[in-house]
Amino acid sequence: MESKTPVRFALGKQSSLAPYDGNGDLVGPEEREDGEGIIDVDPRVRLMYAASERDLDGIKEMLSSGTDVNFRDIDDRTALHVAACQGFIDVVHFLLERGAEVDLKDRWGSTPLADAIHYKKHDVIKLLEKHGAKPLMAPMHVKNAREVPEYEIDPKELDLTNSVDITKGTFRIASWRGTRVAVKRLGEEVFIDEDKVRAFRDELALLQKLRHPNVVQFLGAVTQSSPMMIVTEYLPKGDLCLFLKRKGALKPMTAVRFAMDIARGLNYLHENRPEAIIHRDLEPSNILRDDSGHLKVADFGVSKLLKVANKLKEDRPFTYHDTSCRYMAPEVFRNEEYDTKVDVFSFALILQEMIEGCPPFSTKQENEVPKSYIANERPPFRASAKCYAHGLKELIEECWNAKPAKRPTFRQVIPRLESIYNSLGHKRRWKVGPLKCFQSLEAMVRKDNSNPSGTGNSSSRSNRSI
Repeated sequence: MESKTPVRFALGKQSSLAPYDGNGDLVGPEEREDGEGIIDVDPRVRLMYAASERDLDGIKEMLSSGTDVNFRDIDDRTALHVAACQGFIDVVHFLLERGAEVDLKDRWGSTPLADAIHYKKHDVIKLLEKHGAKPLMAPMHVKNAREVPEYEIDPKELDLTNSVDITKGTFRIASWRGTRVAVKRLGEEVFIDEDKVRAFRDELALLQKLRHPNVVQFLGAVTQSSPMMIVTEYLPKGDLCLFLKRKGALKPMTAVRFAMDIARGLNYLHENRPEAIIHRDLEPSNILRDDSGHLKVADFGVSKLLKVANKLKEDRPFTYHDTSCRYMAPEVFRNEEYDTKVDVFSFALILQEMIEGCPPFSTKQENEVPKSYIANERPPFRASAKCYAHGLKELIEECWNAKPAKRPTFRQVIPRLESIYNSLGHKRRWKVGPLKCFQSLEAMVRKDNSNPSGTGNSSSRSNRSI
């Protein structure tokens, strides 16, 4: 009598959702033992073995003999699952060419793509995606519905049909419940990059805390399905970078007014408790204009929470792909400890740019600028002295001081900007006031001369002569 016994056979890495046993092996399909104790392996099982051993000739032999390329073992796994786990891209490619179904799920609900993502087989991931494989779920997916975040937005409510790119990063304009919003979509690469998933979690943790007129308002996020998205208010006037390209150098009063908006937004972030928020990517393209002409700080993708009175240090040096180096404080680029004063440094450069009408060190390549800052060079003041009157130049120089401890806080910067703004306004009124008075007097004289009969309000003429 023939006995059928499920046996275990090693197939290397197993399903990304399967519980591991002591040996890391999987339960295989039945094998047949003849009367002499010789095991006759089912050809379909041999297909699985061949896939796990990168035996292309064996796979071709099995398929040529009629073995189903989508054969599923007792765990509902296919040869494609096995090859995807191992990262055998040539085997995966061959199986796909021979008709392997790309999105079959095993008994644990895992697909070949999910397994490749779990084991970080990047080439296999790209190949499977090219053949239409879809991620099962977002990295932040929760198993219990009660754990779904309050900010979660149903992606079906987001209308991206006529969406268009916004100038900054991955943001697009979309419609949500009849309102135009800005949507930041995360690419599929986030599924295989733990650092990007962590950065996304951190950004959401920050955005939930923020409520300030000079900080872009967070509306919600999509975290339970793919692609994951962050939804914020949409500011149709665009960012400060585009505005400066269009306008060039701003009048000192406008520049100082904008600077007060930026300083107030950053002061709110820095004074957040129990942990201060460092923006760390402050540049004109991350500052948006609202309908009233005021500015709002945006894009917290590389921001950091800082326990008050502590300092941060990066796990690895910053690269030119992380953020714009043109506005980066030298201590960050040197991979030293840093605190909220890195934003003060960036703020000084932006304030000077608004007055000068060109980015800092605009004639230098991006990767050359940090070296200049480290050498204690700063962008030159080319605008006339009157553009930097009332202590504005001195404030900028203090804010980009080489020693972070000597840079002022935004709580100290705000009243100084207000004083400069009031001084500029007073000077403007002094210039305009007498001119308007003279023009009014001239108009009255013309009116009297046009009335030769001398009729009219005599008391009024008498008062004017006085």
